Amino acid sequence: MSVFTSQYARALADIVLSDKLDAQQIDRQLGDFLATFEGSKELREIFENPSVSFDSKLKVLDAIASRIEMAKQVRNFFAVLLQNDRIAAFPYMLAEYRREMDIRNHISEAEITTVRELIPDERSKIEDRAAALAGLKIRATYKQDPALLGGVVLRIGDTVYDGSVRGRLEELREKLIAD
Repeated sequence: MSVFTSQYARALADIVLSDKLDAQQIDRQLGDFLATFEGSKELREIFENPSVSFDSKLKVLDAIASRIEMAKQVRNFFAVLLQNDRIAAFPYMLAEYRREMDIRNHISEAEITTVRELIPDERSKIEDRAAALAGLKIRATYKQDPALLGGVVLRIGDTVYDGSVRGRLEELREKLIAD
């Protein structure tokens, strides 16, 4: 979105790591807040309305913080957003924060496409191979594509590893045409 969303995201990541907070719990709290924020038109109106006092906004924030068991650091992060009229950009900040945490934790997104649903053991083996290829930990998402005929297509970032039967047949076709 803008430079400031990245700055806030990096600052939050700094706090989570320097205070040794449980990153999964913090991510859950941020996600819960986002669901509450996006699910309530009234809440957005209060938080985004400049005529509502900062103290009133803090009272509402504190009520939400206690309900979703928000860490003090996360509550303070939201207080800073409210104070600087940046709360409307929080959905973008959350996406940036998650990217930043993935970078710092050496995690890459991997999209794995197969012809059929895989059993957990097959998923584990493919994820291990993908992590070895990427040289990073991976967070895998799975898709199914019956047109593959068999095998796996792995996408990590901009790199695609095509180990599908369809891919091999296409490669063979290209070689035959070239000869």
